[in-house]
Amino acid sequence: MSAVLSTSTPVPSNGSQRSEGVWHAAWRRLRADKVGMFSMAIVGAFILLMLLAGTGLVAADWTKEVAVPNAQPTFMGPTPKDATGTIAVPTGPNVDLTDIDPLAPRYKEWAERAAKFKTSDSVKADTLPFGADRLGRDVLAKAVKGAEVSILVGLLAALLATLIGTVLGAISGFFGGKIGDLLEWIYNVFTAIPGILLIFAFAVIFGRGVMSVALILGLAGWTGIYRLIRAEFLKHSVRDYVRSAEAIGASQMSRMFKHILPNVSHVALVQLSLHVVGFIKSEVILSYLGLGVGVDQVSWGTMLAEAQSELILGHWWQLVAVTAFMAVFVTAFSLFTDALRDALDPKLRGLE
Repeated sequence: MSAVLSTSTPVPSNGSQRSEGVWHAAWRRLRADKVGMFSMAIVGAFILLMLLAGTGLVAADWTKEVAVPNAQPTFMGPTPKDATGTIAVPTGPNVDLTDIDPLAPRYKEWAERAAKFKTSDSVKADTLPFGADRLGRDVLAKAVKGAEVSILVGLLAALLATLIGTVLGAISGFFGGKIGDLLEWIYNVFTAIPGILLIFAFAVIFGRGVMSVALILGLAGWTGIYRLIRAEFLKHSVRDYVRSAEAIGASQMSRMFKHILPNVSHVALVQLSLHVVGFIKSEVILSYLGLGVGVDQVSWGTMLAEAQSELILGHWWQLVAVTAFMAVFVTAFSLFTDALRDALDPKLRGLE
């Protein structure tokens, strides 16, 4: 009777428990990494800032000239007034030009018409927290709006490149044969062309804009991820746990993306992080050369292009603002991805 009970309702002995899942174990290791959690909070704050800027809740008025041109940051105080450059406004009654100017009688009528459309000039600030650019626009608002564009371009391009490289690398490494040879030929064609020329060629085809830049960088940057993922799938496809899954009837798609992919995901995550950083830099180059975002948009690349000319005149605050934003985000994103890699690395599983 006891044997029947033990067979139908097995009770685990003391000290034995069901093993936790891959993602649950990875999340537990990530929570134990203080640097990784702090970096994740910073990345989350930037993502939230990007979403708020995209919905217009913050930095919606970045195009408005709210300050005097090249207004200094608040801690430096207002720009000293140069009295020598003041132009004296003539006073006294207007001279009658009727005899020498046939249009003089119409001046009064035109002035009355113009007065109907005259707008009142708003009071412009002498200083701003991060200063103003040459047009009087708030540098802080531009940096926040630029973060939306640059981070969006970097993330979309990196996700696209990672998706293309991972899928093609998995197919090539798992199946091999003629499919692998075809994908290897495509890979060799893309790598034979210098990367910068390939980006310029795609830029001419797709034009300017956020989505165009993301598509350009994603199509040009998947080759490195493909090579690494293909090598990982070649290595894992012949291991015992994959052979065991095949023996119990697991499909090819299940073995590829349910069994092998979680064990090589740390490689894709590391490449994702590196490509986000690299694609943000590429967006800077494209925007500097006039092939990036549109003229009616702002990004970290366009801000750096503007800051170059301003720096010559001694106006350094736009360069410092955009550099600080880029440095904080890129560093935090890299540390966060390193923490994810350590949490997902199969070599660390079971080593508590």
